[in-house]
Amino acid sequence: MPDAGYLTIGKVVKKLQQQYPDLSISKVRYLQDEGLLNPSRTPSGYRLYSQRDVRRLETILYLQKNRFLPLSVIKEELERSDAGQPSAASETGPDRLADTITLPVDDEETVGKLHPLDRVPELTGVSASFVRQLSEAGVIKLTRSPHGRDLVDGHDLGLIRICDELRHFGIGPKNLRQYVIAANRESSMFEQALVVYAAKAGGVEIEDTEVARSRYEQAFSRMLGLTNAVRDELIARRVAKPFQNKGPEKNDGAR
Repeated sequence: MPDAGYLTIGKVVKKLQQQYPDLSISKVRYLQDEGLLNPSRTPSGYRLYSQRDVRRLETILYLQKNRFLPLSVIKEELERSDAGQPSAASETGPDRLADTITLPVDDEETVGKLHPLDRVPELTGVSASFVRQLSEAGVIKLTRSPHGRDLVDGHDLGLIRICDELRHFGIGPKNLRQYVIAANRESSMFEQALVVYAAKAGGVEIEDTEVARSRYEQAFSRMLGLTNAVRDELIARRVAKPFQNKGPEKNDGAR
């Protein structure tokens, strides 16, 4: 097999690390073990990656990091593409594939358990150090195992990915502390509002029944939507203010 156009695993990592700083040889090997990559092998057993393999890896990393897709979904789409079946993965370019796949959530098994901190990069594409920073800021809470390992709640994986995308806009864990403070303060407001709503409108019953829980969730969801709309509007007005009320620039030379 000719070597022209083929890269070793180390060169592949070096090639993509500028765009994906958290990429490592161990992560590429993990993707191989999971069946998402299948590079060629030399007679002596060394893996060599073609340009198609590199593009496939770029697609996986892009979807995992920017579109929050779990590896199981990415693998299914790529397998459909390999089989020539119509799917969102009919084109291997990251932009095309990412724009056509609907954003899913993690599967119930992943969400419903604790994960060792050192495995979170494989699940989210986010470094363990960044996850620890989120914990220090109070955005998420790490659990300590009996053996002294830090564990991440599966329910926090989606939030971790969102926070990771925010830092590309210069909004880091320290900036997010204000939302932790706001959430702690506003949660009591919502709890009180739901009690008042139940007593006044009869919309949420106190009894713990399936119907009551459903109506409770509907009321809570609606309140969240309304308060988020108020918050978004107030912030948008203040951010846009420097650009408002500016008329067309005068041309002094036209006087």
